[in-house]
Amino acid sequence: MTITVLIADDQAMVRQGFGALLSAQPDISVIGDAPDGRVAVAEVKRLRPDVVLMDVRMPEMNGLDAARAILSSGLEPPVRVLMLTTFDIDDYVYEALRIGASGFMLKDAPAEELIRAVRVVADGQALLAPTVTRRLIADVTRRRSTPKVESAALGSLTPREREVLELIAKGLSNTEIASKLFVAEQTVKTHVGKVLSKLNLRDRAQAVVLAYETGVVTPG
Repeated sequence: MTITVLIADDQAMVRQGFGALLSAQPDISVIGDAPDGRVAVAEVKRLRPDVVLMDVRMPEMNGLDAARAILSSGLEPPVRVLMLTTFDIDDYVYEALRIGASGFMLKDAPAEELIRAVRVVADGQALLAPTVTRRLIADVTRRRSTPKVESAALGSLTPREREVLELIAKGLSNTEIASKLFVAEQTVKTHVGKVLSKLNLRDRAQAVVLAYETGVVTPG
């Protein structure tokens, strides 16, 4: 299956460079680009890509607002948004994950990491640079000033599903979770799907945020 991608960035050279890199992959097709967030939203509705590479800072409409518009539009199948930023401590990190972005990548990441990121996100998994993950955890810890309270939804998880949620929050992929739990990867995918459904989460990135907010896992 070919992964279709749309690239949104206000720098033409970035769009062209990323486009050439991704188009050279046999399983990835760049079907469009956009110079700002407003055009990106319109192009996503028209082209229905699997993945959007979204620059955080753009004119007309910034990447965060564009991602929010795309992720709240109810498109089916869902479009995955991978945010791109020059800085790993960008102020938008936390809010972007809250609204459903599938991850963050630094623009200066090696080419192979960008290619892998597109594939991982297209597969429904979350991808966060280690520095971004550390900041996310710090932000959640700082924001949580009240005692840990588990929602009724969390209480509906089976022991195995809760264990899978903990491992997702610790950054493990489906393959790594399967190895750790000694089960088939397809079984893990089933558990992940049930976790996201029961908790009404869009993807694994939101699961990470919720797990730290509710104290399912704690920093360190």
